[in-house]
Amino acid sequence: MSGGKRRVIQVYATISDVRMPLAAVPDHARRAEALGFDGLIVPEAVHDGVLLALLALEHTSRLRVATGVVVAFARSPMLLAQDAWALQRLSGGRFELGLGPQVRGNVTRRFGMPWSAPAPRMREYVGALRAIFACWQDGAELRYEGESYRIDRMQPFFHPGPIEHPHIPIALGAVGPRMTRVAGEVADALIAHPTQSEPRWLRDVTRLRLAEGARSTGRAPGAVRVVANPMTATGGTQRAVAAEREQAREVLAFTFATPAYRAVLDHHGLGALADELHALAGRGEWSALAGRVSDAVLDLFVPTGSFEAIPDVLRRRYEGVADALALRMPAEPGDDGRFAKVVAALQGRAAGAPN
Repeated sequence: MSGGKRRVIQVYATISDVRMPLAAVPDHARRAEALGFDGLIVPEAVHDGVLLALLALEHTSRLRVATGVVVAFARSPMLLAQDAWALQRLSGGRFELGLGPQVRGNVTRRFGMPWSAPAPRMREYVGALRAIFACWQDGAELRYEGESYRIDRMQPFFHPGPIEHPHIPIALGAVGPRMTRVAGEVADALIAHPTQSEPRWLRDVTRLRLAEGARSTGRAPGAVRVVANPMTATGGTQRAVAAEREQAREVLAFTFATPAYRAVLDHHGLGALADELHALAGRGEWSALAGRVSDAVLDLFVPTGSFEAIPDVLRRRYEGVADALALRMPAEPGDDGRFAKVVAALQGRAAGAPN
């Protein structure tokens, strides 16, 4: 790492295996804490993200735990508020609530819940959560009324009472321009999609949209933290790094075949690639997708380097653009000692020093 004073970057671990058994989550969280990560982002796909967060918080003492992200529109704001309040009390203030809207088909057909315009609905959802938290902590009258949610009943029997750390950070998983602006209006953080964790997109598009949303509600333009979630290719050997790059190539090819994610390619003048991938997917030619993603495209989206090189690679890309990074832990626990130095270098501290 080069010298000079640097802005602190927080580093979160992830759970990349969405099918990880619940019984494996405590060890995964303890490992992230031992490696020096600031936090752990838990997914919601096969398992309920709240359950994963509970296990991770219960079996750690320092690690922050964020849901990344739970499906808001599959839940009542009151039910999610109850879960968040209980997790914050249990953990002594280490819980962060990450929310996302999901797509219409999943909300209506997988969860059996009604659909409405997601950006205004998410604005209301966060407003309802804040109103509930204020009721529980400060004794404020619970009265929230919007187009999608009306919540105005809280009998003493159901009131959980105040807690020591009442501010629960709320992050949004946002892809489109409207949801990104809503994050600027009401959220504490934005968790970027891996395809939108490319630095130029974050600087030229995401941060501008966040600032627009923040200004519309009288907030400072930088009020919302940006958590970048790049598909980083790193390892202890050149072979391991190359293998991770090829895995990223396959994921990027599959993801960019979906039109919803093409905007970042258009931003780089790569619209023709998006068209080609979409056409191949439409014909069911899945095995041909990865071959269309060149090394130059990988270089745009996949920070690459050995364990010793990757801290500087990530710093050059994200300093001044992202406030936090989400990284996978090494596939081999035998690499943990070297990876702990990666985490410490990104945080600007010596390996083994408290963070």
